[in-house]
Amino acid sequence: MISAIRVSAQDPLSRYRSIGGGGKSKDSTLKHRTGKEDSVNISYRFLDSSRLRSLDSSIYDFSQRAVLSNTSFNLGNPGNPAKNLVFSTIMNPGFDPGRHAYDIYLFTTDETRFYTTNRPYAELGYLLGTRAEQMINLIYTQNINPTWNFAFQYRLINSPGTYNNQTTNHNNYRFSSWYRSRNKRYQAFLILVGSKLVSAENGGLQNVNNLDSPYTEFFNLPTRIGPQGLYSTNPFQINITTGTFYSTGTYLLRQQYDIVGKKDSIVTDTTVVPLFYPKLRAEYTIQYHNYNYRFQDDQPSTDFYTTYYNFISTPDTFSIAEKWYDLINDFSLYQFPDNKNPQQFIRAGASLEDATGKFTAGTKTLYNVLLHGEYRNRTKNQKWDIEAFGRFYLNGFNAGDYSAYLNLKRMISKKLGSLQLGFMNVNRTLSFSFDRESSFGFGANRTFNKENTLLLFGSIEQPALKLRLFANYYLINNYGYFQDYYIPAQQTSPFTVFQVGGEKLFNLSRNLIWRALVVVQQKAGSSPVNIPFLVTYNQIGYEGSLGFKKLNIAMGAELRYFTNYNADGYSPVTGQFYVQNDSLISEKLPDISAYINFRIRGFALYFRAENLNTLQFNGPNGFGFSNVNMVAPYYPYPGLRIRIGFFWSFVN
Repeated sequence: MISAIRVSAQDPLSRYRSIGGGGKSKDSTLKHRTGKEDSVNISYRFLDSSRLRSLDSSIYDFSQRAVLSNTSFNLGNPGNPAKNLVFSTIMNPGFDPGRHAYDIYLFTTDETRFYTTNRPYAELGYLLGTRAEQMINLIYTQNINPTWNFAFQYRLINSPGTYNNQTTNHNNYRFSSWYRSRNKRYQAFLILVGSKLVSAENGGLQNVNNLDSPYTEFFNLPTRIGPQGLYSTNPFQINITTGTFYSTGTYLLRQQYDIVGKKDSIVTDTTVVPLFYPKLRAEYTIQYHNYNYRFQDDQPSTDFYTTYYNFISTPDTFSIAEKWYDLINDFSLYQFPDNKNPQQFIRAGASLEDATGKFTAGTKTLYNVLLHGEYRNRTKNQKWDIEAFGRFYLNGFNAGDYSAYLNLKRMISKKLGSLQLGFMNVNRTLSFSFDRESSFGFGANRTFNKENTLLLFGSIEQPALKLRLFANYYLINNYGYFQDYYIPAQQTSPFTVFQVGGEKLFNLSRNLIWRALVVVQQKAGSSPVNIPFLVTYNQIGYEGSLGFKKLNIAMGAELRYFTNYNADGYSPVTGQFYVQNDSLISEKLPDISAYINFRIRGFALYFRAENLNTLQFNGPNGFGFSNVNMVAPYYPYPGLRIRIGFFWSFVN
């Protein structure tokens, strides 16, 4: 369960942005600054990478602020279940509770940042949108001393929505701390993350044809479940009678001690900075996870539950819940062949996992014993970046699960760019939501084989041309999926999915920029996977200073388009996207947005007008923004959305 790579189920393109432990190592001692008293030296790293990174001050990509990626969609309201238009699948072996529709809104350990800074640093973000949408993001970090840092982050996503019974209220918190001893032989990482996600469920519109008939506003269109007419814009008075309630928490402590190595130091005019180059390192990690999933309907619609879930009747109040408590202990050893290159090491270890689940009908206890190994090498000349990882479940509930991963990246030259090739093979027990013991597994009436996925991937990056090309090839056997709202199923014959795409930046003029992303994907063989053949995102705009020295501005338009396909339906009771072949989703017009973003020193402001494509001069109610696109069966996107957000960084 200890992750060595980050393969996102929500953003499959992240493989080409985040994989690799490379980068030149930097002295972790904070540098004394003179002169500019308001300046700050701040960098960060992730748990499974020693590479130090800098904060990104660019302002052109709003998706970095708004959680949802440019190729993803939600079911009509920020905080509702979300899915990516670009195909991906679960690539992690081992125990998995199986609730992933809200993954994009969770704080996780993998993307937790460990900072180092010479001055206390804070960032305040606030976004206000149509229908009282709000997002608050607070970050604070400071070094207690040169070798000990802590950071805190809080995020609120609250939106009443455009349609009936669509309210969301998500609260996330994260605390991290990174300590290094003065002799550089010991370091510790602490992570506390938690998420409380609350989302009303309406099951979509009762009749999507109502969108083409006269109505007063979207909110008055009847939905398939949930009370009609319940609406509030007060984020402190959330009244959800039909909805999903998820809460998760993770507590992780990792300690490392360099048993064998070489001492060294840097001598300046006034100080002696101790250094230590490790040869053999011991590591102990303890993780505790808790998951609490609940769906509740205080006013269940008999027709909805009998039609789509095969209920004989419905009680006055319907509630279904499941809880998991998961404890993992891991011990690992590192060996550094070149003790002056911390980016090259061999790691081997073992983990013991104990988990307890509580369901509607009882409890279940399980355990796992797993072995893992890893090799990384980012060469000193920065030309090779090699990553290899393996994990095997030796005994327990997930016995026989495994993953094997290899990534090779070669920098050919600054002019020619770099080439990346790799593969990943995962053999995994299907998520526990497929198990008949699960509270949400009331449709399970069979056992399932292990799912096996082979992924071959590659990319070419050409900085001189500002171009990146990539390709993915999936070969999947025993693919697990849901059908008919609640019935788990498995495709026993193998099938393939092939993806090819590219990202390119065009300089149309000195300050006029066109960024284009194009992904083409195709399945082959008998497959329950439905995906759009083409997905493209384009951004055209001005980027510059307009002649003002301290101003950085970006303004223009964005366009996203995908070809027609049978989009997955969504089951509010089970919290799963399911395969359907009856409803074809097609865009009336591509999704179009206009934006003006600017930054002045530490202050950045974003202004956006989204879904401009919904404009109609002669719609059901005359002029208005009612020509909406469908994103899933019964689920339309909203009309015009105005969003204004500012992000302000402070240095004490």
